[in-house]
Amino acid sequence: MILTLATRSLRTLVSNNGDGSLSLLDVPAYAIKQFELRGLNVPSSMLAGWSLDDLDRLRDSADKAGCPCLVLIEDQPLAFTADDKTERAAADRVQRLAAAASRLGCNALAVRCEAPDTDEALDETATQLKAVMPVMERSELNLLIAPHDGLTASPQRLTDLLKRIGGFRVGSLPDFAHAAASGDLVQALRMLAPYAGAVHATVEAFDQQGEHKSYDLAEGVAAIQSVGFVNTLAIDYVGSGDPVANIEKARKILTDAIETKP
Repeated sequence: MILTLATRSLRTLVSNNGDGSLSLLDVPAYAIKQFELRGLNVPSSMLAGWSLDDLDRLRDSADKAGCPCLVLIEDQPLAFTADDKTERAAADRVQRLAAAASRLGCNALAVRCEAPDTDEALDETATQLKAVMPVMERSELNLLIAPHDGLTASPQRLTDLLKRIGGFRVGSLPDFAHAAASGDLVQALRMLAPYAGAVHATVEAFDQQGEHKSYDLAEGVAAIQSVGFVNTLAIDYVGSGDPVANIEKARKILTDAIETKP
C-alpha cells in the first residue's frame, strides 16, 4: 500500500486557492520532499480556469518529481436522475473531466452522485453511468464513485450501485470520515475497500497526546488491509489547523499501521 496526498489538504498553502505562496505546480515536489508521499489526488476546483497547457505543465511537474497525479476528483455532486437537461449536463461534465484526467496522466476519475435513495434512482443512475463508461474506456480511466448523501450514503447501497453498473473499470473511493459517520468504521471500510481504486484517510484534528480525535486512523488501515486492499491510501487533511504539522502526524500513524501486519 502506497501513501499519497489528497491535494486539497494543502489548499490554504496554494497561492491560487488560499493565501499561501505555494504554486500548485510545486505541490508534487513538495509532497515528496516534505512528506515522502508519492502521488496526488487532485480536486477539480483547484484546476478551475486551467488550460490544457496548464494541465500538461502539472503532469510534467508531477512526473519529474516522481509524484504523479493519480485521481482527478469532481468536487460537486452530479445529478444523473433529474430532468433530461440535467442528466445531459452531468454526462457532458464527466466527458470533460475524463479529458482533463487523461491529460494529467491520472488512472481514475472520481465523482459523487446526487440522487435520492430509491430503487428508481438506483436504476437510473446506473443506466446513466453505464452510458459514460465507453468514454472512460477510451481514455483508459477507471470511474470511482465516492459516497454522498442520499443514494450512496450507506456502504450497501454504494456497492449495489457498483454491481448494477458492472465492468472492471468502475469502483469506489471510500474515505475514513464517511465510514466513521456510518456508525461502524471497520465494517463500512471492509464493505467498500474490495471495490476501491483508492481510499482517503480523512484527517481532522489531533489531541495533545497526538491521537486522532474523531476515530482511530490505524483501525481504518487495519480494516482495509483485512480485505486485501493494496492500492493507494491518500492523506486527506480537512481540519483548520496547520496542514503541514497535521499531515506529518497522520503520515507517521498511517505508516506505522501499514507496516504492522493485520
